[in-house]
Amino acid sequence: MENTEHIKTILCYGDSNTWGAIPGARHERFPLHVRWPGLLQDILGEGYYVIEEGLSGRTTSIDDPFEDGRNGRTSLMSCLQTHNPIDLVVLLLGTNDLKARFSFTTFDITKGVALLVTIIQQSKLGMKNQSPHVLLVAPPPIGKLSDYAEEFKGGTIKSLHLADHYRLKAAELGCEFLDAGTVIQSSKKDGIHWESADHKKIARAIANKIIDLQDISDNKN
Repeated sequence: MENTEHIKTILCYGDSNTWGAIPGARHERFPLHVRWPGLLQDILGEGYYVIEEGLSGRTTSIDDPFEDGRNGRTSLMSCLQTHNPIDLVVLLLGTNDLKARFSFTTFDITKGVALLVTIIQQSKLGMKNQSPHVLLVAPPPIGKLSDYAEEFKGGTIKSLHLADHYRLKAAELGCEFLDAGTVIQSSKKDGIHWESADHKKIARAIANKIIDLQDISDNKN
C-alpha cells in the first residue's frame, strides 16, 4: 500500500551561518551534517524534509553595492515557489544588516525582517493553499571582531538589541520566535560565525520549537 503520510517541509532561509561558514576561515564551510540545517534533519528524522537555503552576505532587504544577489527580500518569493508546498520557514537573518556601509538601526533591521515574515504569511505556498508557519530566529550578538572589525564597525552594540525587537515583532505578526543568543554565542575567532558545537546547540533548540508545533502538519497560522 502506498504511504500517503505527509512529509513536512522545512525551509531554512538565512545567511553564512545557515550556509555553515567556518569561523576564521573565509569561504570555507562545515560538512553537511555539522551545519545546523543538516543536524536539524538528523534530529527530526524521516518525517521531515529540511531544505538548506543559506547565502553568505544575505541581508533582510538591502541591496549590497559590492555583492550582487544578497537582498533577502527579492529572492525570498522564488525560494518559496521553488520548494512549494512548505510547512515551516525558519528565518534567520539580520547580522549582515549590521554592516557599517548600510547604516541601519535595529528598528530598520526589524522592519526588514518583518517584510520577509509578511511575504511568507501572505504567500499561500503551504499545504492546501495555506501559508507556511514562520519561526523567526534572532541571531546571537556579534562577538569580539577581528577581520570583520571595520566592516561591522558600530554593529556590536546594535546587535545586543536585535532579539528584543524581533521578539516584539514576532508577537505582533503572530509567528514563532527563538532568541539564538540564549542558546549559542558567536565564535571568538571572528565574532560573526558559529563553532560546530553551537551549530549542534541551535539545531536542537530549533528542533524543539518545531516539535512543539503540534499543528504544523495542518499548516494553520
